[in-house]
Amino acid sequence: MNRPEGGAHFAQGPGPDELEFFTHKEDAVRFAARFGADRPTPERPSLLARKVILGAGWQVHQYRLPLSAQGDPQAYGTLEREVAAAVALERRYGSERFGEVFTRMIGFDLEAPEPFILYRIHGGEPISARRGALSVDEQHRVLAQLALSVRLLEDVGLVHRAIAPETVRWDGTHVRLTEPYGALRTKEPRSAFGAAPWASPEQREGTGVADARDDLWAVAQLMYFLLSGRADKGTGPPADLADFRRLAALDHGGVFAPLAQARPTPAELMRLLNVSDPLATAAGASDPLGRARAEYDAQRARKRRELGLDGHPDEAITTPPSPTRRSLRSLLGVPPPANGTGPSPPAPEPPAPTRSRLCPHCLLPVTFDESMLITISAKGDRVPLDLSKEHRPAHREDALRQAFHRCPHADGDRSHELPVPYLTNGEPLSIALVGSSAVGKTHLLAAMLGEIEQGGLEPYGLKCLPLNPASHRTFLRERVQGLHQGKQLARTGQQTFARFADGLLVTGRAATRPVVFFDLAGEDLAEEGEVTGFLMGVGAFIFVLDPLRALRLPFLDPVRERNKLRRRDLGDEAFTTVLNRIPRRGPYIEAPAAVAVNKSDLVRFDPSVDRWLGRALPPHFDAEAVRAESRDAYAFVSHHASSAWLKPFDDCARCTLHFVAATGGQARGDEFPHGVRPRRVLAPLLSIFAMCGLLPGAEPREVGA
Repeated sequence: MNRPEGGAHFAQGPGPDELEFFTHKEDAVRFAARFGADRPTPERPSLLARKVILGAGWQVHQYRLPLSAQGDPQAYGTLEREVAAAVALERRYGSERFGEVFTRMIGFDLEAPEPFILYRIHGGEPISARRGALSVDEQHRVLAQLALSVRLLEDVGLVHRAIAPETVRWDGTHVRLTEPYGALRTKEPRSAFGAAPWASPEQREGTGVADARDDLWAVAQLMYFLLSGRADKGTGPPADLADFRRLAALDHGGVFAPLAQARPTPAELMRLLNVSDPLATAAGASDPLGRARAEYDAQRARKRRELGLDGHPDEAITTPPSPTRRSLRSLLGVPPPANGTGPSPPAPEPPAPTRSRLCPHCLLPVTFDESMLITISAKGDRVPLDLSKEHRPAHREDALRQAFHRCPHADGDRSHELPVPYLTNGEPLSIALVGSSAVGKTHLLAAMLGEIEQGGLEPYGLKCLPLNPASHRTFLRERVQGLHQGKQLARTGQQTFARFADGLLVTGRAATRPVVFFDLAGEDLAEEGEVTGFLMGVGAFIFVLDPLRALRLPFLDPVRERNKLRRRDLGDEAFTTVLNRIPRRGPYIEAPAAVAVNKSDLVRFDPSVDRWLGRALPPHFDAEAVRAESRDAYAFVSHHASSAWLKPFDDCARCTLHFVAATGGQARGDEFPHGVRPRRVLAPLLSIFAMCGLLPGAEPREVGA
């Protein structure tokens, strides 16, 4: 696909040109095109609309985000949400006759200089023109088809939110809803949208979560408008509802109830109206990922049996723990085998400044020694710090918070130091991001820490402080701020000695624990060199999977070509090297792991991906939802890639899988032209924290195994 660059195909006046876009199957097509004049769209304040003539005379509507409106950070996301809803409807109902109750999408391009979506132009007129003039038969057909449309939306997991007299068209035979520009996914938090009487009270106020019954309220109000010739106040059942016999079923069914839970479901309303439900009689569509989902279930069940989580202890778990890690039973919160139920897990130890900690760089023990304290100047010079004469507790504590402690085992070019809080708090946790060069590890880590900086972990009961304020500020300035400004980050350079990129002090379920993140170059991770010796002591891993390298999807080929990447059936060589090097206990690696399917925005419209990437993370950790996402991600990768890409799940005792997007778009040159929109980047980290016992309210042994 040679996608046009620049603004040539966005000329404002009519004239021959080309327009290239993607269909709902994500195939790229190109047409000669002539463009009509722009007009504003009050319902989409940031977009411009115009007619486009494709090929020999096919007229379509285009809604596009002009360059002048791209300073609005919400505008692109609103268009992307509309595209996702339109693609879901077209993918599900495009070949079904009853799908004609929706305005049909033709194509889209969200990576164009001016992103856009195209729709068919249908006949008919706004149904507002027919108020009070419908025959009895027409009234029944309108109501039946509106109920059907809400039922179909519900089955795809969408709430339209914009059903009103001006947005419903009628051609004398068929109802057709307008484009889904206001659609939300069911169970997403409602945002205030619409006006009385068409929007339900909860929708207008933006309270609770989106519900298909929000649209039924709009259907009821619309039918009252058509029969009475006037709009009601929108606070409940109209006062004169009894005067309209054909609305009796709506009234008796509770469709006018102010609260969604008091209304019937779309299927129940169709039964009240004696309208056939095509979804109730249609054979269930075959699941193309069904076999892969069953494979995930079998693999997970086998792991649980071997780990003794289903009442069948495995001998490998009871062997003595390695000196650098706790045993699998300890990590999983499982008591050791004994008569009866066995003792409860011991309470976490309080932090002790004199207790040794394993240096994450050289894997040798370091004990706090005040004579080893230093500070680091702006030029990088190591300056000894003497606190022997500082007797003010607050000043002393502040100095220690910013100080470093030289590692006594360091020498020569391997000289290194540790932030003092690393040695004076609870058991440290080191997390390594694993993947080949250019898979997006650096962008993902920057996006994670950016979300944390904005309080992204607080809803889960976690409090975070910098492990060292100065180095954390440097990371934010050089990485996170650059990413948020839409800049593509430079690749991580190779190192001669592994150093962590940034660190946090995380307070959650137990004592405050230092958490450090390693982000090494893919070339370093793929080699069995000394630089990767730190892997022996890493507490958890995030394997970053790149769809461009993994997935056998033809529409990704142009992106691969542009980024000079090739698909690999043998998996990620960094995955293989790291997994082969980490110590095991029995058949499994005991360190918890998460697989982050990064750049998921490239495949965002696949139903399995959209189910997760299209939704924000819930404000509480849900182990069941994590299992469901892991199952979908495993099945998606298994179906579209070789089994080598799932090696982390096969080899690690506990492993979750997640759809994430560090940037939410593709870079052009050294920047992201439509800005950066991280998606669900904290999901892998939350799972790691849950598996490591850091997350309040999460049972470690119920996550990842």
